[in-house]
Amino acid sequence: QARPVESGGTSVQSGGSLRIICDVAEYSKSDYCMGWFRQVPGKERERVSTVSLYTRESYYADFVKGRFTISQDNAKNMIFLEMSNLEAEDTGVYFCAASDSNCQSTGSITHWGQGTQVTVSS
Repeated sequence: QARPVESGGTSVQSGGSLRIICDVAEYSKSDYCMGWFRQVPGKERERVSTVSLYTRESYYADFVKGRFTISQDNAKNMIFLEMSNLEAEDTGVYFCAASDSNCQSTGSITHWGQGTQVTVSS
């Protein structure tokens, strides 16, 4: 399976919106879920939003509920994260992730993208 490739990260002002994209290139039949993790300065990598590729059940961390939306385009092998009402605390590197088991933690992720930087200025 090819490594996921993220794009779309950039600098935005607080309160702004941004969409980041993950090009999966090729879904593996063993992939169970995909989504987004982030690493903000001084903290460990954390789960942001993930989606089951088969049930389409989605997960959102409490700190993004109501602001971020995850979506997928299976025909194009892409995962999107629509982010709105961005805050300075959202600044960090956002990683696309895939797992053949679950997406509950970094330890269960089997494929990582290289990350895309999102910077929110206040």
